[in-house]
Order: sequence, then structure tokens, then C-alpha cells
Amino acid sequence: MNGRLLALISLFQIYGQSLCQNGTRPNIVMVMSDAFDGRLTFDPGSKVVQLPYVNYLRELGTTFLNAYTNSPICCPSRAAMWSGQFVHLTQSWNNYKCLDANATTWMDLLQANGYVTKMMGKLDFTSGSHSVSNRVEAWTRDVQFLLRQEGRPVTQLVGNMSTVRIMRKDWENTDKAAQWIHQRAASSHQPFALYLGLNLPHPYRTESLGPTAGGSTFLTSPYWLEKVSSGLITVPKWLPMAAMHPVDFYSTFTKNCSGVFTEEEVRSIRAFYYAMCAEADAMLGQVISALRETGLLNNTVVIFTADHGELAMEHRQFYKMSMFEGSSHVPLLVMGPGLMSGLQVNQLVSLVDLYPTVLDVAGISAVSSLSGHSLLPLISKARAFSMKQHPDWVLSEYHGCNVNASTYMLRSGRWKYIAYADGLSVPPQLFDLTLDKDELHNVVLKFPDVRAHLDKLLRSIVDYPKVSTTVHLYNKKAFGVWRHSLGRNYSQIIANLRWHVDWQKDTLANERAVDKWLSGSL
Repeated sequence: MNGRLLALISLFQIYGQSLCQNGTRPNIVMVMSDAFDGRLTFDPGSKVVQLPYVNYLRELGTTFLNAYTNSPICCPSRAAMWSGQFVHLTQSWNNYKCLDANATTWMDLLQANGYVTKMMGKLDFTSGSHSVSNRVEAWTRDVQFLLRQEGRPVTQLVGNMSTVRIMRKDWENTDKAAQWIHQRAASSHQPFALYLGLNLPHPYRTESLGPTAGGSTFLTSPYWLEKVSSGLITVPKWLPMAAMHPVDFYSTFTKNCSGVFTEEEVRSIRAFYYAMCAEADAMLGQVISALRETGLLNNTVVIFTADHGELAMEHRQFYKMSMFEGSSHVPLLVMGPGLMSGLQVNQLVSLVDLYPTVLDVAGISAVSSLSGHSLLPLISKARAFSMKQHPDWVLSEYHGCNVNASTYMLRSGRWKYIAYADGLSVPPQLFDLTLDKDELHNVVLKFPDVRAHLDKLLRSIVDYPKVSTTVHLYNKKAFGVWRHSLGRNYSQIIANLRWHVDWQKDTLANERAVDKWLSGSL
């Protein structure tokens, strides 16, 4: 570890003794990246890439080893984090349909209770954003056609060994966050809460595919690639396409991953992704350094997390939109005065737990309608741990594009149970994560009692067949309104979305498939 980090650690160990030092409420700083695989924050995943500031938080704070997104896609996952509610409760169905602009967030409550607040960078939790392609693909997921919706994942190397700032927008926002911290230190002793949202390590838009293209380019420089231990990069095992679960098959195809990939290509995609994570880590480091330089670190709770992970070619997929670990497992590290150091927590937790946790840190009573539970009893030096204070399961659900059925994941103990749609029309999946970390062996038929128990538990948390029906009706209605708004331009516009290459192979057949879906019953 370098000298700068050792100095940071020494400073924090000297001053970070109580949650509310000198009777004052702590500052709160959250850095939320996009698409960061949580397994990189602890061993053995942490060995593949140098993440010095994640490691700093790990040494001086708490690492949650089993933290999950509540929906593996950008906007719904952030909606869950900001609202503290599961996405079916807020009807955050896709990247276009999330929270209302006037929804009450934990940041609003902090401000109402005397905190100076600031939100910077990627927020992405309210309705109305993202591309037309993204929302149309989500609405039409039940249509009986199979179209590639993404560009094939590729890598792109830019610059040289001195090229550090690749994701310029993120760096600009990080600079602004550091400047704001310095301004707060100089102007007021009032507690503050700062949120910084990063886009990295989300893949970049593939420019060669035109203006409607999604993000399928993993882009970095030699400077960041040097942070990756190439010898430790694993090439994930894939099931044959014919042996895939039907929903996973649909995802692989629509993500344009059904073609041939060489082992070199897969290694390269994974290496570039890890390098992008290293760049995001450096941004986290700049925020931590600003807190140290201003003398604020000793009374600040720092939280690092992400909206979801990144498959990086695991299960023959990239991106997220999946309940497999690479997509659903997120980082969660918390450091602050009065909190445990060097602690690793096995407790299952999820993003909805951050809302009550932040309020607990600030000494604010939590509202009663939250889906999550405060994590403070698990990590505070002053509180005794009790298993009764937190449920032994987490819920994640997905209703968006690249997946052709509403999906519900329940983690409990060693098991991951994944149910779909109405629970009958699409077979479920069950994985034993203790014996099958790669999630290649669906054992749902081997353990019927486990399936029955977990399905009963899932239905006690969410009436998932009912939710699936609600999403199905929403998709039809939203698509119908959109199509009507286009008038005569409909055929041209829908044919030129991200799926245009496949759509235009048989335009009439695809339009007829849409019409049949709209006119059909459930």
C-alpha cells in the first residue's frame, strides 16, 4: 500500500472514534458507481485489479459480502435506493418508468432535518429518461419475435501510459464534488450530505453503430490496463445455447452475444472492464482525499456502492438485466466514526437498506413504509448484533428490456431462487451458491422441497403473478400510447431503433407480431 493511503489510514484511526464526534451529527458522503461487480471488493475477486481506495474502505470500514441490487438495471435500482422501497411498490418497471419527480428521498429528509445537501453526477431515478429504443424494447418484450437489441461487445484502447482521465464527464463531476467539500469546510460547521453518481464502469456507446446504439464498448487506456493482473482473469464457462434456460437464451440473443467469441476476446472484454473499475476507484479516492485535506474525514460516514453489476461475458452475456451474480451482486462498503473497522459482514442486504441506514446515521426516525432495514446495528461499535434486526433474505426483481418475462430473485442462505412471470408459464431456476458459484447447475427439480419453501416465502413478500400481470398491461398501454403519438411515422421510427438490422430483414412480419400481441389476451 502506498504512503498516501497509509497516511489516510493513520489519520482515520486516530480521529474516527465515535459516530457523532463531539456531539455533532456526522457528514454523509455516498459514491454510487454504475455497473460495478460487487465481488471485486473482497477476495478472491479483489486480487484481479488494483482498487486502492476500495481496499482503504475495506480496511477501515465494513465490507458487505452479500449485497444485492433490488433490480439489475440503472433507473429502477436507483429508484429503490432513493425511495427505500422495492420496485413493485413504486412501479419502477423499466428505465423509462421509475419514481415521480416529487418522490421523497432520504436526501430530502436529511435536508428537512438540518443537513446541507448536494447531489452530483448520475442520478437517474425518475421517470422519463433513457432512449426511445430502451423503453420500446421493454414494452415489447412479450412480442413473439427475437431481435438483437445491442451492439456486439467490443474493446477499445485509447491514449497511452499517461492517459488517466478517460471518462471525462465523471471526472468533471468528481472535481466538482471535491471542490464542494472544500467549500463546505470553509463556510459552515453544519453537517452535510453529498451524493456523487458515476457512470463508470458502464460500457460506452458504440459510436460506429449510429445514434441509436447502446453501450457495448469497453474502453480504457494502457494506464488503467496496467492495474489489472492479466494472469488472474478467468474465462467463464458457458452452457451450450440449447441448454440455456429460455429467458437466458433470449437475453444472450438480444444482447448480441449468440455468435462466436474467441477466448482472447472474452479475456480482453473482462480486462478492459476491470480497468474501467480501477478508474472509478480513483474517483472514489479523490473524494476521500478531499475529505482528508479539509479535516472532515474524521466525522464523515463514507458509503461506496453501485446500482448493479456487470456480467462481462459470464453466462455468455454482457451488461446487467440478469439475476446471475455478476449482474446482481453490488459493492457495499461503509466507513465512519463509531463504525467497525476491517469488518466483513455475511448478512444478506440490498440497496433498499441504505435509506433507513442513512437516516439512522443522522439520528432521524425512519418512515414506516420502507422495504429496507438499517445496517447500523450490524456495523456500529456501540450496538450489539441481533439476527432479529434484519431478515435473512433479499429480493430483486426485473421488468425491463433484454428479458422476456418479469423476473423475481430471492436469496436466502445458500440458495438463489429465480421465479418468472406467473410462476407457471416459465420454469423457475434454483442455484446452490455454496457448491455452484458459477451458477451453471439449475437444481430446481432435484430439490422440490427447497423450491416449495422459497416460492412460498417469495409469495409472502410479493404477489409476483399479480405484479407480472400489472407490468404486462402497463407495457401494452404504454406502447399503444407511444405508437398512436407517432401517427404515420410509426413504421419508420420503430424500424430504425437499436434492433434495426434484424427488424428490417422482415419489417411486415415484425409489425404483424406487434399487432398480434396488442390485440391478444394475457
